Amino acid sequence: MSLKSSTRTMPTQKASIGRLVLGSSLMLFLELALIRWLGSNVVHLSYFSNFVLLGSFLGIGAGFLIARKPWSVIPLTPVLLALLVFMVWRFPVTIDRGGSGVIYFTSLDTAGPPAWLALPVIFLLVAAILAGPAEVVGRCFAELENLNAYRWDLIGSLTGIAVFTVLSFSRAPSVVWGFLVAVPLVVLAWGWHRVVAGIAGLVIVGTLLAESLAPGVSWSPYYKVEGSEVGRSDDGGLLYLISVNGIPHQVMGSADFKLTEAEDLYRTPYERMTAEAPEHVLIIGAGSGSDVAVALSKGAASVDAVDIDPRIMEIGAELHPDQPYADPRVRRTIDDGRAFLESTDKQYDLILFALPDSLALVSGASQIRLESFLFTEEALASARARLTDDGVFSMYNFYRESWLIDRLGGIAQNAFGHAPCVDLLGGAQAVVTIAKDPAHQRCASDNHVLPADRIAPPTDDAPFLYYRGDGIPAVYLWTLAGIILLSAITVRSLGGPFRTMRPYADLFLMGVAFMLLQTRYIATFALLFGTTWFVNALVFGGVLLVVLLAVETTRRWRTPPIQWLFGGIVASLVLAYLVSPEWLLSLPGPLRVVVAIALAFAPIFLANVAFAKRFAAADNSRSAFGLNLLGALVGGCLEYAALLTGYDNLLLLVLVLYLLAFALAPRRNGHIVAA
Repeated sequence: MSLKSSTRTMPTQKASIGRLVLGSSLMLFLELALIRWLGSNVVHLSYFSNFVLLGSFLGIGAGFLIARKPWSVIPLTPVLLALLVFMVWRFPVTIDRGGSGVIYFTSLDTAGPPAWLALPVIFLLVAAILAGPAEVVGRCFAELENLNAYRWDLIGSLTGIAVFTVLSFSRAPSVVWGFLVAVPLVVLAWGWHRVVAGIAGLVIVGTLLAESLAPGVSWSPYYKVEGSEVGRSDDGGLLYLISVNGIPHQVMGSADFKLTEAEDLYRTPYERMTAEAPEHVLIIGAGSGSDVAVALSKGAASVDAVDIDPRIMEIGAELHPDQPYADPRVRRTIDDGRAFLESTDKQYDLILFALPDSLALVSGASQIRLESFLFTEEALASARARLTDDGVFSMYNFYRESWLIDRLGGIAQNAFGHAPCVDLLGGAQAVVTIAKDPAHQRCASDNHVLPADRIAPPTDDAPFLYYRGDGIPAVYLWTLAGIILLSAITVRSLGGPFRTMRPYADLFLMGVAFMLLQTRYIATFALLFGTTWFVNALVFGGVLLVVLLAVETTRRWRTPPIQWLFGGIVASLVLAYLVSPEWLLSLPGPLRVVVAIALAFAPIFLANVAFAKRFAAADNSRSAFGLNLLGALVGGCLEYAALLTGYDNLLLLVLVLYLLAFALAPRRNGHIVAA
């Protein structure tokens, strides 16, 4: 097979490239915007971490296959998007909260469409919407030489990711996202379809404008934040409810209210210490500042307040009745809790995990796949290392499940080497407190004793705090099986008999392996540098840059034979498997970044050089690229295998998949067909 030659004039080439870049940037921007916006308005999506992503992959793969047809779905995209946006805005899924006197809600009833209706409709609409811009990109692929088209597709994708990342960091409201989607949809339409796209764009922007102008609504880099006054405490202080993504998150109140009128959560850690008052306090999950206010009222000389969400901290700085963030004893830090623990060398008399991850823990929709590197044996060992000799660690929350309380107590016991104080406060509220030296903790007479048969603690390799380890639940298996079946039907309907796609089976497997490899390194970078939007943006952007570098390398220079590339992939995966991420945590920051990037991106670079050589030789670039994207969808489903294998062992599955791809690659005269 040879590279496709081009007989088009330069203006036509430029027009195709311009349309391709616009379509691919819209495709990535729209995908990220839907993941974030739907997640903020549909609570059910908390069950599946990559549900919208999988729908996007199906739509993108289908769009590339549709690009071979004489008919088009592009005119439907703005109409379907307007329908989805209006539907979700008009009938949002929220969690009810019972009574303003309850600080953390106890009602897990949801209002809005049921999950069995909302999830399939959203999945199908997302797939149908993404098929439109993907079709645009697919048609441009047919007009350009394979690798040149792939190159400009990557540049457009990087542009879409960069724009959305900037908007997320700048906390732009959803109406800005809608406007930046509506305009390209109008540009990509033609004839009378442009009028329809314009009307649909007005519906999209108008709906999101109504959402953005709603009282108390703002956006952080992580959540849609809604705030409202819910009353006054006995001392006259403001009680302010903060909800995120439709879920009641925390009620901001004064220290006096928290210690006298609210639950016993806030005073219990101080009662379990032998010291009269902790001098230096670290609060992870400081939020709007109530825990900080309590620490100051208990006589703390300094408080390091750490939270990942800047908007919630800003609300506390603006509205908290005690104004704890204005106190000179308090230092605010916006960071991931685990990342802060690993980077600080300060010693503390008290470290509090003050309801961190409370959104996930108490939502009633916390998914078993939710990674939490803050609640692993290694994380609590790191907290222990940051304590003074008479220091105390404590964590509290509304945990909902007794087995979860026992598991958290077990993590503390394993990390500190002795039994903690476990206070059960009713309604599945609990406080787990443990001193570095057991002589400095005093447990209550009714202290809860941990059972011997508790569930094994999570580790950095398998940080699934909410997963009990008794097999993947049937609801996940049925849902993922349905997604794969629907994808197979879509490919068969749009792409024809599967036997005609046999020459690209290796590209399909490369897509599966690539998605699993990316999943593993998202988790690894979250452990090494924190679970933040910045880290995720670096991973996604870095992966695309490496892919672009691989394409440019293949276009400009002679690369090794493909069998040598597969050998390099195997060697780099084995090296990455042997080097545990925990070893990297002990390295200095700059060196840790260099080593982590080298280990992560070496197999990604080699794999994409191999893919580029195979893709350049493809007779039908749209079918080849579409199947590769659908392989990524299957990889997204297989991501849940990490529940059983842990993240490190995912590399072994990736290794097997690349070996299968090598075995199935089409050959001519004994050599793999490649450019």
